[in-house]
Order: sequence, then structure tokens, then C-alpha cells
Amino acid sequence: MVAAEETTLQGLLEGTKQYQVPLYQRTYSWQDLHLERLWEDIVRLAEDRAENSKTTHFIGSLVLAPSPDNGPAGVGEFLVVDGQQRLTTLSILLCAIRDHRVASEGTEHHDRLTDQYLINKWAPTRRLKLVPTQADLDAYLACVDSSAQAGAGAVGAAYQFFRDRLEEPKAAPVQRVEEAVIFGLALVSVVAHASDNVYRIFESLNNTGLKLTQADLLRNYLFMRLPDRSKKVYDAHWLPLQNRLSSTEMETLFWLDLVHRDPRITQGDTYARQQARLDRLGTEDEMEAEARRFARLGALLEIILHPEKEKDLEVRLRLERLHAWGTTTVYPVLLHLLDRRDLGTATSVQIASAMRYVESFLVRRLLIGRATANINRNLLSIVTEMDKDRPVDEAVHAYLSAGRKYYATDADVRHAVRSLPFYTNGRASQRTLVLRWLEESYGSKEPISLTKLTIEHVLPQSTSPEWQRMLAADLEPHENVTEVHDALKHTLGNLTLTGYNVELGNSPFAVKRVQLAKSGLCLTRDIVACERWGRPQIHARADALAERIINYWPGPTDQAVDQSEVRWDLMEKALTALPVGSWTTYGDLAALIGTAPQPVGNRLRAVPVPNAHRVLQVEGTMAPGFRWPDGRMENPVAVLKAEGVSFDQHGRADQAQRIDLDELAQLTGLAPDEMPRRLPRPRPGEGQSRADRFAEQLAVLQQSKGVAEATLTLLDRWIELGGTLLYGGGAETSCFLMARERGHRDGDIWPLTLYPSGKVEVVFQHLANRFPFDDITLREQFRQRLNRVPGVNIAAAKLTLRPGFPLTVLADERAAASLVEHLHWFYEQAHMSEEAGETLTT
Repeated sequence: MVAAEETTLQGLLEGTKQYQVPLYQRTYSWQDLHLERLWEDIVRLAEDRAENSKTTHFIGSLVLAPSPDNGPAGVGEFLVVDGQQRLTTLSILLCAIRDHRVASEGTEHHDRLTDQYLINKWAPTRRLKLVPTQADLDAYLACVDSSAQAGAGAVGAAYQFFRDRLEEPKAAPVQRVEEAVIFGLALVSVVAHASDNVYRIFESLNNTGLKLTQADLLRNYLFMRLPDRSKKVYDAHWLPLQNRLSSTEMETLFWLDLVHRDPRITQGDTYARQQARLDRLGTEDEMEAEARRFARLGALLEIILHPEKEKDLEVRLRLERLHAWGTTTVYPVLLHLLDRRDLGTATSVQIASAMRYVESFLVRRLLIGRATANINRNLLSIVTEMDKDRPVDEAVHAYLSAGRKYYATDADVRHAVRSLPFYTNGRASQRTLVLRWLEESYGSKEPISLTKLTIEHVLPQSTSPEWQRMLAADLEPHENVTEVHDALKHTLGNLTLTGYNVELGNSPFAVKRVQLAKSGLCLTRDIVACERWGRPQIHARADALAERIINYWPGPTDQAVDQSEVRWDLMEKALTALPVGSWTTYGDLAALIGTAPQPVGNRLRAVPVPNAHRVLQVEGTMAPGFRWPDGRMENPVAVLKAEGVSFDQHGRADQAQRIDLDELAQLTGLAPDEMPRRLPRPRPGEGQSRADRFAEQLAVLQQSKGVAEATLTLLDRWIELGGTLLYGGGAETSCFLMARERGHRDGDIWPLTLYPSGKVEVVFQHLANRFPFDDITLREQFRQRLNRVPGVNIAAAKLTLRPGFPLTVLADERAAASLVEHLHWFYEQAHMSEEAGETLTT
């Protein structure tokens, strides 16, 4: 039986009462977004109450249960079953109001607010009216006692938030704010019967997982099963675990614990599966043992998440590398390995060796273009499927080598390094890591900060006449420069690392060679030693790098099979995704899958493949030997024209409608794009900000000072329009023009991403999933607007991709002004729903 009544903060806090937040509740976790929303409600309420003092504002419910320690007299004690975040926030706000009034008006406000709403003055053993979770207690006490520690943790951050708002010049009068908080905020107080099981009430309120994380629910269940030992277990095991890991990390821990038993379990099933497992335990001894085990595993997960805490140097190196790789699916095996060492069934040498095999597995898969194929299934199953009777490193090696897991053999590596477009495989951060680790493999004693290096194409991504002449010297009779360039430019043999202080860009090789010689990188030695840089030199360097990779990253056992077959499946995937009104070339497809144009043509003639008629010669003409593999008789050029491809008077397709190698990689998902992310504001002395890095790279990588200046001017104009800037975390620091950021009611959205190396990327691919540009007619309108900018020509077929145009367009003042005009239109469209909402509420 429960009793519910509407009340105010005055009704809740006046008198001798104490509200205790139980152990199973999560720690205080409100952030600026929640605090801002509450503050706006309070300010609005204060203004309304100035006209009508009886105005109230409902802010939610509070579910309470009488404490089992309640006696017939004295302080009325209640457990806060639900609503502790709200009640804690309001109590912190009262502390902030009190301290503001003391500072600005006089000390008389201190005792008045403290004694009436924050403490039970005449009950020293039950002094606090609100007792938060033990982890928050010190910070909350500091607020109540006006201590200098009032700025610690989430509690201190909330206190400081309210102090800052109260001190703003345009803030509402504090007297009016205080009255609104104490008398105007309405809550429904729901009080359970003394005999009700508060843990079950709590679980029923939150079992959807919407309010609390699965880790919070598991904590509730665990302490529900510890009626007599909850305080002891919390202090000894749970609080240390909670101090080590965040709520999200704890949820990961409980999922990893389950994956050790069944790799098919998803993170969404964590609470239900852990609860079912714990249901089979009968005694408090067994439940306490589980809490102790979780605490021990949590200490190991902390090492995985923070490898610098590992004492063994070799294990630390392997953990650092696997952490940098950026996939959580390695966590189960890493936790298992550290657990084996902790239990004494494996040594540091063995688990470091096992981690090295996992690293080799990941690197070699990336090299052959199989970075993601069944990767989660393979990694999550190591623990359950490897041979438990063998030494752990041998068992991991044998498991990864068996079956079709794409653990590339030495032959696979040699073929892939020479032929596959490494630069379009996997994540950009992973590609950079491979090159950094290759540089480390030389064991150079020269101190070089590898984290500040970016990938450089020696043979540039776009060629000058001088580069074209160099490539032409090595052509076979049936080849052309464009196709050879596409086949070579992204291969590992053509890539190196460089610092931002070297201007490379599209410079001739003679210039690049001199500049690269200054870098001190071992990776560049064989480049600098060459007199020219064409296909023979790129292939020779690829072969040398392949042997270094083979020696540095151990391959699979002898039972592994050669997996270097041509990726016809990838070609078919690309052609299936090729949009209507577009075309690509034999060379683009060949470069994508690591073969030559001739085998691609032979395959398309022999095997029915979707959209084979959209594959043309590099100049945009139909291949003389083209025929439909299914026997159709239509003129392929007529079919392409009907689909929207434009041809000139010489029968050549419009190059603007060509889907090139990089865009094919986008279509097939080989080149996942970088997403914008909110970056923490740098603290004083923490080094260069992302904005500074973007500007520095722009100045270095753009040979024209005018282009760099025009780009920064565009960013200024975007901010003037109301937009904001976010920066990527890759070696090349990209800049996102944010029209709406995360947290906006319609979600985040941005029209363009700028790369200092010279590209403006139009993110149609993202806009397709973001209101209001999920309407294709609005995306098409944006494309047409951009095409009015001099120097921009984006084909309609690229509305599903991320096409681009060069930064050099911005150097033309007319083009820059036109682009700003259309970005202004984009910004207005992105905020149209706000204007509609304001109209409706007026």
C-alpha cells in the first residue's frame, strides 16, 4: 500500500526528517544539460510568481519508504527509492542560494536556510536532512558546511553551476529565486508501506533500463540479496570498484564477465543474464563472493582501460597497442589473460605473447582488406573456444589460425602490400598506427614524437604534369597513366609518415626527397635513396615493407590456408551500390580489389554482375569489347543516357558523374568516415588545441597562403551565422561546421567537413539520416545551391556519398561569398523546426 500527495520542497524538508539514499542507488550524475533545464524552469517560475504568488511548477515524483530503523519518536527517516537525483540537486541549489545571499547580503541567511532545510540542528546523530550515497557524502557535506571542497566531483560541479548562474548580471533577484525553489516547485511524494520490499519497488520503477544503466540495476539486485551484509560488502568491495570504474565501464565489466561464458550475449542482455546467473546462488556468503570477484575483475579491467597502470613493460606495451587500436571486442580475451595471470595459471611472458598474436591478427587482417569481416565473432569466441590444455599464448595463436578467420599468411601479406589500397582500408587511426608501429620496428634511437605525424602520399593523390611524365616512363603498351596512378597511390609502398613542418603536397619528387631526408624517420630512408619515384620504386619498397611486416608481426600457424583470392565479392558489392546516373572505371574497380583492369574486364564479360554497363574506360568511353553477360542487346550508352549520365560530342561520359576509387570505398564501407565529437576544453598548459592544430596543418599543407586565409575566414563567417566548430581526432585534424550539436532536440547536423590537406567534403551520406535533410528533395536543393558556387560541380548520383571540392575554390572571393550564402540557407533549414515551435507557442 502506498500513499501519494503533492508537496513542495518546504513540505519535504521542514521539520525533523532525514532522507537516506540507499546503497543500491547510483551516485549523483546530473550534468549541465539537466541543470540548465531545471534552472530555466526555476527562472521562468520566479518570473510567473512575481505576477501570481500561487503559481507552481511540477518537477516530478519522489518515491520514499520508511526506514526500518524508524522508532516511535525522533527523526522521521525515509529511504529514497526513486528521485534521489532531483532531491540531491535541489538541496545543492539551496546551498548555492544560501552562500550567494551570505556573500552579497549578510550572514543571517546562513543559519536560516541551513537549519530550516539542510540539517536537523537538534539531532546530531541524524544531522543531515539528506544523506546521499557514500561516494558523494564528502562532497555534499562540503556544500552543506560551505567548505572549500565544495567544488569536488559532480556534486561540486552542480554547486558551482548554480553559483555561476546566481552571479550573472541578468539573473533574477535571488529572493524571488529562493521563494520559487522552496514554495513553487511541486513534487508528488509517494510513500510506501513499511513492510514493502523497497528493492523490488526500485527495480519495478527502473527495470526497463531507461532511467538507470544495467550496472545500476545489477547493483540493486546484488544488495537486495545481501540484507544483513550490505554495508560491509559495499564498503569492502563495491565502493572500491565504483571508484575504479565509471558507470559505463562497470556495465562493460558485467558484460565481459558473461561473454567469457557465452560470446553470443549482447550488452543489452547484461542485467537479465547476470540476474539469472545470480538467482542460482543461495546464501549471502555466495553473494559476497560474487561482489569480491567483481571487484577483483574490475581492478583488471582498469588496467586494460589504463595500460599505464600495468607494471610489466612488455604486457604494458601490448595493452597500449590494443587499446589504441580502438575495438572493445578485444576486451574479453584481455580480461581473461590478466585473470589467468592473477590466478597464477599464466605468466606475464605468456600473456604478452598471446596479446602479440592478437595484435598481429588485427594488423594482418587490415593489410588484406578484411579488417571487419566477422571480427566480433572471432574475437569474442577466443576464450570459450580455444584449447584450455595448451599454454595460453599457444592456444590463442592456434585458435586465430584455424578456419577462415582471415589471419593473413605471409603470402597474403606480400600480395596485399603490393596491390591493395591500404589507405582505404579500416579506420584512419588504425592505418596511422600501423605506420607508426612500423617506424618503431626499426628501433631508432632518435627521439621522434610519432603522435604528431600524419600519413603522406609520396606519389600524390592528384598528379601534376611532372608526376604524370614520371609514371608514363614505366607504362606497358596497353596501360594509361590514370589507371596506373589509381592502382599505386593508396598502396602501402607509396605511404610514409611526415611532420606538419614539412611542406610536401603535390611537390615534385626532387623536392619531396630533400624534405623527407630532413625528417629522420627510418620509414623514409628507402624513399630518399631513390632518384625517381615510379611504379618500380613503389613496388620495391612495398616488397621490403612486406618482409618487415612478416618478421615483425608473426603470422598464423601452418594450418592456416592462403586467403589471397581476388575480392570479386567486394567488386560486386561496389557495383550493386553504384548509384543511377553515375559510372566508374575498370581501373577504379581494379584498384579497389587489388588487381589489374584487364581481369576486371574479363570478369564482367564472363559473370553476370549488377550494373556492369556502368563500368567505362578511364576517359569515359565504353570498352570496345563490352557485351552484356546475360545476352541483352541494348546499346549500353543509350541505357546510361536514360539513367542520367551525360556524354559529350565525342561520346565521353561526364567526369563529374564518375565514382572514383575513394567513393567506391565509401559505397562499400571500406573507408568509414570520421564523426565529429565534442572535445573537452583544454586546460592551461595542456598543449595545442585541435583548433590550433587545424590552423597549423592548413598553413603547412596549403602551398597558397590565400587558400589558408580564405578557409579560416569561412570558419569565422560560419560562427557569425550561429554555427559552431568541432574537430576530428585523426592525424589530419578535420573541422566540422556544426549547425546543430549533440543534445539538440533534432540531433546534430553539419553540412561540410574541411580537411587541411585541401578537401571540402559535403556530407550527403550523413544528411540522409538527419532532420530535415532526411528529405531527399532538400538534399537535392542543397546540391543545386552548391553547384552555383564557381568551381563546384557535384553530380546528382553522389547524393548518397560524401563528395567534395578543393579548398582552392575558397580563394576566389566570389565563390567564397556564394558558399557562405548557401551555408546560411542550410543553417536556417536546420533550425526551421525551432521557429515553427516558437510560432506555435506564441
